[in-house]
Amino acid sequence: MSKSKISKLSRLGLIKVITKRLGAIHKGSKETTKDLYAYHPNALARELHPSVQHLIVKEIKPFSNDMKSFILAPDPELGTERLAWFSAGNYLSIAAEIQGKVFKRPYSIASSPADTLEGFYMITVKRVDGGIVSQYILDNWQVGQKVTASAPLGDFTYERLRDASTVIGIAGGSGITPFRSLAKAIYEGDESCSLVLLYGSRTLADAAFSDEISEMAAKCDKIKLVNVLSNEEKEGCESGFITADLIKKYAPAGDYSIFMCGPQAMYNFADKEIEKLGIRRKFVRHELFGEYFHPERNADYGGNIEDTFTLTVTIAGVTTKIPCNANTTLLRAMEDAGLNPPSDCRSGRCGWCHSQLLSGDVYVPASVDGRRMADKIYGYIHPCCTFPLSDLAIDVPPMPKEH
Repeated sequence: MSKSKISKLSRLGLIKVITKRLGAIHKGSKETTKDLYAYHPNALARELHPSVQHLIVKEIKPFSNDMKSFILAPDPELGTERLAWFSAGNYLSIAAEIQGKVFKRPYSIASSPADTLEGFYMITVKRVDGGIVSQYILDNWQVGQKVTASAPLGDFTYERLRDASTVIGIAGGSGITPFRSLAKAIYEGDESCSLVLLYGSRTLADAAFSDEISEMAAKCDKIKLVNVLSNEEKEGCESGFITADLIKKYAPAGDYSIFMCGPQAMYNFADKEIEKLGIRRKFVRHELFGEYFHPERNADYGGNIEDTFTLTVTIAGVTTKIPCNANTTLLRAMEDAGLNPPSDCRSGRCGWCHSQLLSGDVYVPASVDGRRMADKIYGYIHPCCTFPLSDLAIDVPPMPKEH
């Protein structure tokens, strides 16, 4: 096939050409083809980064009707003998089938890496208004529930070559979960940094894991917890919100990193406060806050949030037309239509939903636009954080069979 013809192929067409050529090479070879996973490095890579993990709920720890922790163990019946190792701050992308449609949501791992060797992960789920998956999990999961999850993912992790030796953690609501993991990893000697955790909650009763982290802090001088309460005053706690002055009050002299995890509203507020500190960009890290909502609140949004458009989706050569509201991401519209598109982070970071925009206009909020410059030039988008401004057509990568 000539170069000019290859350049005109669709994503699926190119995959077929590559597969066909590799098959021809193997067929014409006189040597026996060796299984790639017979090589130890490849086998180890698959063990550390499996395409899918089959898990089972072993225990449920309720905090309230709106927040529960789930202990997940490997499900050998479906082929997962042991759990993949992870770094504190990683998350799992959990798949849930609800009324015949598959939805995926990322949940931070709240357990420590060492707990993996004991055979379990822990995730904590908080009910979200309008949250399809969080409500389904909290209302339906029981002990024995079978769960399909990704390998550990994400980059909200401590890296001594990049980060300062002290991490100022800013947590809000269920954003405490990756910090619970980091604190436990520090306590168990698996991480070398120090953690000063500023934990924002309405009341002390709302501060999940506060007692547990306080106990670790009492026994380990590399961990400090400061509860910051917006709706009540308590002895030993700060009142109000996490401001630049409050960060400076507890920050060490010299360099420090800021790790932040919480709801979108907290990010919007805290980012402005952090700007006042003049911290080098490499020392500020954000965890995924999930899906982006209310694009119309941004000054640069040029659409009409009441509009509804037609989204033409091509997945694996099959084209479908579906409705997509202006206030809905393209990913959510595809899920609502039962198309089961690929996704993991849902925050514009991982690139798993990376798709080609064939026609139409879209809006991508700058704060979650994780595309490379080449993606912007050649018309690629992340449907998880892209909103329609007109009728449009996209080409979406097919979901791997393992998923």
